[in-house]
Amino acid sequence: MAKVRGDISIDIEKCKGCELCVVACPQDAMALAKDINKQGYHYAVLVEDVCTGCTNCSLVCPDAIITVYREDKKSGEKIPVAEVRNVTGDIHITVGAEEDAQ
Repeated sequence: MAKVRGDISIDIEKCKGCELCVVACPQDAMALAKDINKQGYHYAVLVEDVCTGCTNCSLVCPDAIITVYREDKKSGEKIPVAEVRNVTGDIHITVGAEEDAQ
């Protein structure tokens, strides 16, 4: 079985360096940068190319600044699979497409 390839996008200027995403990553693909953002925080970055797109980082991010992508097996295109934005109350999150459930 081929390994699922994932990638993430982080809004580094909004990251407060809480490290929740770093701890939640089962592949140990994330860390805090040595540099700081405009707010004065060390921000999260992807440091290893072993991301599987599991969505753990996006789900635990209290500031909802991480978007997770998975590579489409047919086209090779990166498809967003987890994006949490503007949370103001209770939410329900579904991860993956309908074909994943079959």
